[in-house]
Amino acid sequence: MHVSTEIITLDRRRFKAVELAPAGRAIQRGRVVAFPTDTFYGLAADPFNLSAVERVYQIKGRPRTNPLLLLIGEMAHVKMVAAEIPEIFSQIAEKFWPGPLTLVLKASHRLPLKVTGGTGNIGVRLPDSELARALVQSAGVPLTATSANLSTLPSCTTASQVLDQLGGRVDILIDGGAVSAKKPSTVLDLTSSQPSIIREGAIGKEKLKRWL
Repeated sequence: MHVSTEIITLDRRRFKAVELAPAGRAIQRGRVVAFPTDTFYGLAADPFNLSAVERVYQIKGRPRTNPLLLLIGEMAHVKMVAAEIPEIFSQIAEKFWPGPLTLVLKASHRLPLKVTGGTGNIGVRLPDSELARALVQSAGVPLTATSANLSTLPSCTTASQVLDQLGGRVDILIDGGAVSAKKPSTVLDLTSSQPSIIREGAIGKEKLKRWL
């Protein structure tokens, strides 16, 4: 693991894309970046880079059977990571994206199986965070976004909490201030004919019942 973490401090509501360029270049080189999303702080890595994906699992102490969800910067990115996009996908995405809803799809064969936790499925989300979307664009690929914390400890809402748990393990930490999330994203599985909730989070089951 690395012995120091570079910190980039910015205002996530009034930042310039150029401020994210160092983090984007680091991700392209296989580094891991902690950053604020619209839920909690997450760990960004290139999901097509197997060694970078392995580092995310190592940093968190995360079981290799647990998939890593991905953040996209725009709707077109879904085709980069999904092998199949069912008709119902567009209905649900138009209703809840950008926002805290992760949609599980059949994964593209381009993605390392390790990203999917061996399931062959991938959770994808368009976040309601301009900074998170801009980081995806800077890196040029959808990004892993598992929460930036040790697997045995709570998710982090501030950069200082990330440092307490992961200081020295991540290459770059983007300090965009505190996030106000109380719950993670809801995870909805669209890989079968009947959508089902894998994890109920920020979007309650009641709001999704017309598709369940």
